[in-house]
Amino acid sequence: MLFVELATTSAAVGATRSRLAKRALLATTIRAADTEEIGLVVTYLAGSLRQRRTGVGWASLSSLPEPAAEPALTVRDVDAAFEEIAAIGGAGSATLRASAVEALFGRATEPEHRLLRGLVFDEIRQGALDSLVQDGLAEAFGVPAPAVQRASMLLGSTASAARLLVSEGLDGLRAVGLQVGVPVRPMLAASAPDPMAAVEKSGLPALVDTKLDGIRVQVHRDGDEIRVYTRTLDDITGRLPDVVRVVADLPAQRLVLDGEVLALDADGRPVAFQLIASRTMTKNPGGGDRLPLALFCFDLLHVDGRDLLDEPLSERAAVMAAVLPQSLIVPRTVADDAAAVETAFKGAVAAGFEGAVVKKLHATYAAGRRDSGWIKLKPRHTFDLAVIAAEWGYGRRQGWLSNLHLAARDPRTGGLVMLGKTFKGLTDATLTWQTEQFLAREVRRTKSTVYVDPPLVAEIAFDGVQASTRYSGGVALRFARVLRYRDDKSVDEVDTIDSIVALGTPAGPG
Repeated sequence: MLFVELATTSAAVGATRSRLAKRALLATTIRAADTEEIGLVVTYLAGSLRQRRTGVGWASLSSLPEPAAEPALTVRDVDAAFEEIAAIGGAGSATLRASAVEALFGRATEPEHRLLRGLVFDEIRQGALDSLVQDGLAEAFGVPAPAVQRASMLLGSTASAARLLVSEGLDGLRAVGLQVGVPVRPMLAASAPDPMAAVEKSGLPALVDTKLDGIRVQVHRDGDEIRVYTRTLDDITGRLPDVVRVVADLPAQRLVLDGEVLALDADGRPVAFQLIASRTMTKNPGGGDRLPLALFCFDLLHVDGRDLLDEPLSERAAVMAAVLPQSLIVPRTVADDAAAVETAFKGAVAAGFEGAVVKKLHATYAAGRRDSGWIKLKPRHTFDLAVIAAEWGYGRRQGWLSNLHLAARDPRTGGLVMLGKTFKGLTDATLTWQTEQFLAREVRRTKSTVYVDPPLVAEIAFDGVQASTRYSGGVALRFARVLRYRDDKSVDEVDTIDSIVALGTPAGPG
């Protein structure tokens, strides 16, 4: 299959708001894929690369060749190119990688350029998330969507479910079960702005878990064999000996646990996320000064031959309380009314945690999907930041300046330092207005970006701050989105980089 077919489908999906229309477009393209490439097709349509890491950064894409006039790249060509790029390492790797990226983009047409960039940076803004691709896969083969969803969950990827569906059909999908040692896709939480809105989704009574800002892990134990996986199903067992030792001491011999790894200081408050992330990324975590990590579990999917995926949360919680020590279970409470939910939420935030997760007691484990069985509550940080540039949108946002470059004020120099980008929170009316404003203030442009002076000022909400070398400010905003533009404020009034960095200043490990 030519890669341009996926680029065309991605653009068409992004240009429509109808979920049914998106699903039909995806189904048509998936149906045209052959047996050997269908896994790649669904992976790319969902906005991901098969390769976990490619080493390609913004700098690699800052100077690309002109797009090819005619499409010639196949889906397999693209996968082979990224496989080659991902394997590049050692001395001179940056130059070799840049050359390989240039060669790939030199063979791609303009629509393919857009899709390739989106895949590299996980920024496909077409509304075709993995759950929608699963629906498209089901329609393409005329099978029930829940069968595809469940097989994708248990196999760890939609690509695996697609290959099984092609080879063994619906019976093959239905035969897939939970296997201890094979990671499943984690259940995800929906969001609510406040406790009352969360209760409207969860009903009462509800289980309220403290929301931990650590590393999501899934732990599988089969006798003496213990494996630890991330939310993206990467195996990080060797990096978490603390977790392995704790699980090895449990009496149950077969377990699948869902939880979070984090570190607490001497006062029992969590240390900064970036310290935890850095510790879990360390391939050799030994040494006396390493940060000790603790496992907190909030779900149990299997214990000693009993699968619990389809059991209600109330039962899973009861079994977990019976087989795990209290020290391994996330702080939680059962709330009978909205006031109790609010009390638990405020208590978690006051203790230094990220917030709370309100959970339906009758919900089963909806793995791999952002289900209303779990509803997260988090306090919102807001700052006034300068918008110094914007990138042209594509798909449904074609013709609008969309992705905003955000900057804070450096009180030492009076200049602006960049600390992230966002395209979230923008209505069509805002996109139209800001495009007009940016073009009126344009001072220079590249192929994809318009730079402005004077900048606009916008109120930006975000969930937290983490250390980052990508931007000149040394930090990056987590889940930034636009609340409103502040035409009543000048650039001199935007918040300082110091005030933002203070949010992410790590507490000591104690």
